[in-house]
Amino acid sequence: MSIVVTLPSRPAVLSRAGWSAFVVALILVCAVAPLLNLVVPQGSVFHMSDYAVALVGKIMCYAICALAMDLIWGYTGILSLGHGLFFALGGYVMGMYLMRQIGRDGNYKSDLPDFMVFLDWKEMPWHWALSDSFIATLILIVAVPGLVAFVFGYFAFRSRIKGVYFSIITQAMTFAAMLLFFRNETGFGGNNGFTDFKRILGIAIATPSMRMVLFVLTGLTLLGFFLFARWLVASKFGRVLQAIRDAESRVMFSGYNPIGYKLTIWVISAIMCGVAGALYVPQVGIINPSEMSPANSIEIAIWAAVGGRASLVGPVVGAFIVNGAKSWLTVTAPEYWLYFLGALFIGVTLFLPQGVVGLVKKLRKGDAA
Repeated sequence: MSIVVTLPSRPAVLSRAGWSAFVVALILVCAVAPLLNLVVPQGSVFHMSDYAVALVGKIMCYAICALAMDLIWGYTGILSLGHGLFFALGGYVMGMYLMRQIGRDGNYKSDLPDFMVFLDWKEMPWHWALSDSFIATLILIVAVPGLVAFVFGYFAFRSRIKGVYFSIITQAMTFAAMLLFFRNETGFGGNNGFTDFKRILGIAIATPSMRMVLFVLTGLTLLGFFLFARWLVASKFGRVLQAIRDAESRVMFSGYNPIGYKLTIWVISAIMCGVAGALYVPQVGIINPSEMSPANSIEIAIWAAVGGRASLVGPVVGAFIVNGAKSWLTVTAPEYWLYFLGALFIGVTLFLPQGVVGLVKKLRKGDAA
C-alpha cells in the first residue's frame, strides 16, 4: 500500500490586498511625491518641502536596514548588533566616488580630496583606485559589505557562536571598525569623514530634480527589497531559516547544515544595509565614522522590534515610527529623546512582543470575532 504525501503549496508573495498596498506605495513614491515637490507651488498646503523629501528619503534608507535586520533576526533568530558597519561601508564606497566627483572644485583646487591635501598627501591611496568609476562603485557597494560579512560570518558560524555571544562580537566588530576609520592615515577622512559633495554622474546633487531622483530610487529599492524578502521567506530556503530560528538542533538532525543557510542570509542582510548606506550618503550629504557607532546598530534592532519582528512590513513601519518621532523630539525636546527611545524599547519588549504590527493584527482578530 503506497502512501501519498501532499506537500503544501508555496504561498503567494503578496495577497490581493498586499499587492494593492504595494501599488499604492509605488504610486506615492514615483508619482505623488514628485508631483507635490516639483509641481505644486511652495505656498500651497499640499506642497512637499525639500526638507520633507530629504527626511522621508533618509527614513526609507533606515527602513531597508530594518528589513535586513528582520531577515537575520526575525526569521533566523540571530541578533546582530553590528549592522551599522555594513551600512557605513556602503556609504563610504559611495562617499569616495562623490569625493572624486568634486574634482578641482574643492577648497584647494586639487585633484586630491581636500582632506588629503590638508594632511599633505601626495598621491591617492591604493584603495581609492576605482573610486572614480561609477560602475566600479556600484559593484563595490555590494562587494565590500558582502565580503566583510562573509569572512566574519564564516568563522563565527563555523565556530558555532550564537546567542548573546554573537551579538557581543558583532558589536565589537563595528566598534573596532569605527576606531580604525577615525584614524587619519587610513585615508577615509578621519573623524570628519566625507562631505561637501557636489555632483553625481556629473549632475549637481543640490538641485531639486536630483534630490527627487534619489528619493524615487530609494523608494523603489525599498519596495524591491521588500518583494525580494517576501519571496525569500516564502521559499524552501526561508522555511529552513525559520526552522533554524525555532530549533537549530532538529534542523541538523534532519540532514540540513545550518551554517550555509545562516551564512547566506547573513551576507544578503549585510548587502542590503550596504545598498541603504550608499543611497543615504548623497541625500544626507555626509558620511563619517559615527555611522559605525554601536548605538546606531542597536537602533536598527529597535526599529525591527518596535514594528514587529518576522513580519517584514513591521520593521519598515518601526523605522518610520521611531525616526519620525526622533526628528520631532530632537527639535522640540532634544534632552528627552534618548529617554523616550529607551522607554519605547522597554515598553514594546514587555507589552508588545509582536510589535505594532502584531498589535494591529490582534485588534483585527478581536474585531472579526
